[in-house]
Amino acid sequence: FVNQSSTFRIEQKLAAAVTREFIERTRFRITPSLTGADAVLKGTVKDVRSGVITFDLNTGRASSLQIQVTADVKLEDLHSKKVVYANPNFVFREEYQVSQTTSGLFEEDQAALDRLSRDVARTLVTEVLENF
Repeated sequence: FVNQSSTFRIEQKLAAAVTREFIERTRFRITPSLTGADAVLKGTVKDVRSGVITFDLNTGRASSLQIQVTADVKLEDLHSKKVVYANPNFVFREEYQVSQTTSGLFEEDQAALDRLSRDVARTLVTEVLENF
């Protein structure tokens, strides 16, 4: 995965989650290089956005946010050079509650990205497997 967004290391979270999902759900062997590989999965994180979903009526502060990740994902057969799976607009969203303390906000944001990465991986692997 390649990161074109400003979110630090999101591509690493997604790559790790997708790798883990393939290992747990399939008999595919994951290799760190193209040598000996039959296919390559490439992903580009195009955009990461967050926005307010709900506000606290008493304080006017945000009480829940939603984070959205948009990626371009492609699985290519290295022997035939054909694209086996592609989704140029792979979009996922995750909601999370905003902590009332400033220090808690960062932690909740990262936990939401972790959950989102697992959801992306689960869905991506399912979609790839359904194409075979």
